[in-house]
Amino acid sequence: MTVSPDVWNIASVADAARARAAVDRIATDAGAPTLERARFLTALTARLRRSLGRGGEWELLLHLRQFASGQTGRLEASLRPVGNSGTGPLDEAPSLTCSLPRRRAQDGPSIATSLPEALLRADENTAAVLNLLDEQESLVRLHREELHQTNQGVLALHADLEAAARAQRDLLEAERTARAEAERARRLLTFLGDASAAITSSLSHTAILRRLSDILVPGYAEHLDVWLFDEEEYADHDDERTPRVREHSAAAVAAARTGRPQHAAAHPGGLPGVDDLPPSALSPQRPLLAIPLVAQRLLGVLTLTAPGPRFDEDTSVMLVELARRVGVALDHAHRYQQSRNTAVALQRAQLTELPTPTGVLLAARYLPATWGMNIGGDWYDAFLQPDGSLLAVIGDVTGHGLHAAVVMGQLRTALRAYAVENATPGEILTRLHRMLGHLQPELYATALIARFRPGEPEVVWASAGHPPAVVRAADGTVRILDAKPGVMLGIPLHYVYTDHRADLPAGSSLVLYTDGLVERRGQGIDPGIGRLSHALAALNTPELEQDLTAAADALLKPLLHDSERDDDVCLLLCHTVTP
Repeated sequence: MTVSPDVWNIASVADAARARAAVDRIATDAGAPTLERARFLTALTARLRRSLGRGGEWELLLHLRQFASGQTGRLEASLRPVGNSGTGPLDEAPSLTCSLPRRRAQDGPSIATSLPEALLRADENTAAVLNLLDEQESLVRLHREELHQTNQGVLALHADLEAAARAQRDLLEAERTARAEAERARRLLTFLGDASAAITSSLSHTAILRRLSDILVPGYAEHLDVWLFDEEEYADHDDERTPRVREHSAAAVAAARTGRPQHAAAHPGGLPGVDDLPPSALSPQRPLLAIPLVAQRLLGVLTLTAPGPRFDEDTSVMLVELARRVGVALDHAHRYQQSRNTAVALQRAQLTELPTPTGVLLAARYLPATWGMNIGGDWYDAFLQPDGSLLAVIGDVTGHGLHAAVVMGQLRTALRAYAVENATPGEILTRLHRMLGHLQPELYATALIARFRPGEPEVVWASAGHPPAVVRAADGTVRILDAKPGVMLGIPLHYVYTDHRADLPAGSSLVLYTDGLVERRGQGIDPGIGRLSHALAALNTPELEQDLTAAADALLKPLLHDSERDDDVCLLLCHTVTP
């Protein structure tokens, strides 16, 4: 509801002061908030001052509007001129309002308030406002301090975040570097493993050095030189073998003298385990790395020219290790070649010089294996028995190397001793079987013995697990003596070998051979025997009787020209001369 307004006539400053004091008393009694009351009174004072400035008499109308129970009311104030005073309302602004939390203490005209009391009450309002300002300033200071602390915390947080980001970047960079180093180490180890496998798979000095050059140039060295101390290099000069002296770098000489890797460059390399030397006159622009080749002894020096301005530390470690493995591979190749040469020499020394009986031509060939240690054990023999018959023998001892060559020599000697008693081929093989089983129980052998008398058209033969002999008749027809052979010599089994007979008229040829001539991996032995038969059939009798040695070569050529030999080859060609 709205209470009838209080009206105050304002004609002087005193009237305005008393009206203001009355309004202050109404707002204060109704419990108006201090700050809102101060704003209300300040605005009212400003309007009163403007109205007095315009002159005339004015009316201050106060309306007290009360709301339903439980709701606040409000005090409205407006100014208007009285009669013709002024020029109209003070302004177009709405009435001033102030909220009143409770009802007025009394209704009707406001209680008059003296000016001194109004002044004191104004000071109270001012003091209340100042107190509020003090509180606000305290709050502002508190908020400012909190803001400062917050800013400090934000700055500290930013610093921590920056430090964490920097640490994270450092960790990522360290991880990236570690991964790069690990990947590089993996590549070097992989290269070292592959290079070692390629080098150690060969037992030839030439192949090892050629593969080493292919592996290192140009990725790890611009050029390499291998100085082997046991290497004999000669140059033909006036039909004499004159030693040729090679020029080696000072780093290579120092490595040979000290047995330590040497690095020659304008600046120290700082390579682990490597001594530094001044730049080499042979390579003043590029660094040299001279690494000793060591096995059980110092074999030589490997000298590498850097592919770039310097040798990397990790790469140098890998190269030193690779050189060590190259030294071992060269030492193995050297020992292998020595053993192979010894086995070949012993094998050839025990092969028989063929006799020259009347009515029979003989030719033999022995070819060692082209690679590996598959040397020794194959042999041929031909000799006359006391009754004038000729024994032709071909044999193969299992195993290879010096031991097989020695056993082969023992069998050859024993066979000749047993043949002195004019024993048949089957009897000789039976005795050899017992002897080998007693003396060499872990070795076995195959053998074929053929016995024929010049002028007689028959051959007696016996086989101990050996490939069958091949016979060519005078008309060029070829047949294989494929009767079932006996067991291998030395098998732990009692066995008596049987003699077989076959026609061998004048003009016929008998071929004895070892399996190295006809056997190939993955093909078996039968295709090789077929090729041998075709090659024998292609010969003619005049060729055989004019040059049996050339005929033997003609038999070997189509069987061996297209393959490397991983086994020895023996061939014994017997031809009965046409009367």
